Amino acid sequence: MEFSNRLQQLPTQFFAKLTKDVRQAVAEGRDVINLGQGNPDQPTPPHIVKALQDAAADPQSHKYSPFRGTDELKETAAAFYKREYDVDIDPATEVAVLFGTKIGLVELPLCLMNEGELMLLPDPGYPDYLSGTALAGVQYETMPLTGENNFLPDYSTVPESISDQAKLLYLNYPNNPTGATATQSFFNDTVAYAKKHDIGVVHDFAYGAIGFDGIKPPSFLQSEGAKDIGVELYTLSKTYNMAGWRVGFAVGNAQFIEALNLIQDHLFVSLFPAVQHAAAAALSGSQEPVDELVALYDRRRKTLVREGARIGWNFDAPKGSFFAWLPVPEGLTSVQFADRLLKEADVAVAAGSGFGTGGEGYVRVGLLVDEDRIAEAMQRIAKLDLF
Repeated sequence: MEFSNRLQQLPTQFFAKLTKDVRQAVAEGRDVINLGQGNPDQPTPPHIVKALQDAAADPQSHKYSPFRGTDELKETAAAFYKREYDVDIDPATEVAVLFGTKIGLVELPLCLMNEGELMLLPDPGYPDYLSGTALAGVQYETMPLTGENNFLPDYSTVPESISDQAKLLYLNYPNNPTGATATQSFFNDTVAYAKKHDIGVVHDFAYGAIGFDGIKPPSFLQSEGAKDIGVELYTLSKTYNMAGWRVGFAVGNAQFIEALNLIQDHLFVSLFPAVQHAAAAALSGSQEPVDELVALYDRRRKTLVREGARIGWNFDAPKGSFFAWLPVPEGLTSVQFADRLLKEADVAVAAGSGFGTGGEGYVRVGLLVDEDRIAEAMQRIAKLDLF
């Protein structure tokens, strides 16, 4: 049978190709330093694993979960937001449990928009945002993120006609791929812009715990009026090294949350209760492992900047996330540069153009290998005499 038109319209999965290229190089026996991945390299903290083990042994966990998730996880998510951001969340109406936040990001255009309607996306941005537009059959316009504007969208440059048509707007800070962070003032401006043009806002807060130089990345929901027009999606993948566990949640506007819950009523019977219990343990337990993780990424960040300068590759240190956004040498496209690093230096990076046309001229580097491997990667790149 032929694939449906819906599947045929899906964009190429950028990360799948990147992973395939690295695996091929490794299969050839090459020692690849993979700086292109976004997969946390540290283990899940032991107390979270223990919570899963205990819950998995409980026969009550072997039954269907409530369709819309356990009260325990929703109440803990609400308490987490109050503790960390002083944001009041109603666990009954303002929390949706997700199989990781990627699925929520893909579902939202499906459950809030009709075919042909318009949404606004950051460029560069997380490639899987486009999966949602393709599956929902909606149109999109991009908002350029430039270094001159600290990789924040400038709403004043969005044509009035586009702003008036747009129904949904996606943001992501700390940002993938640029490592930029947002200020509360920017989120305040976002609320004002969205209310003026009747646009719903979705903030992808995947890297919310990872900020540097003493800065705690703010939540979009801390801005006055944010819950009137939007939601925030929080994943446990990065904060607690739980990427493979596939658990996260959305919080905020009750209509957005009801839409997510309704579509998921028809797609899932929520996720394994033991995973939900472990997620609650992560959110409510000691946050010391999170502090240690951020300190680890900070050491790697400083190593990257120092070793880059040593070989003449100068760039700004990321302010948040576990990614750095590095300029490509003159005369090469981002794909050419990334291909050359893999073929000639056995170093994998993600070509910036994979994140949108605004990513051309950059590569994304992950802080997800040890400091000595970061230094070795820079030494290998130095031998190519590109800087």
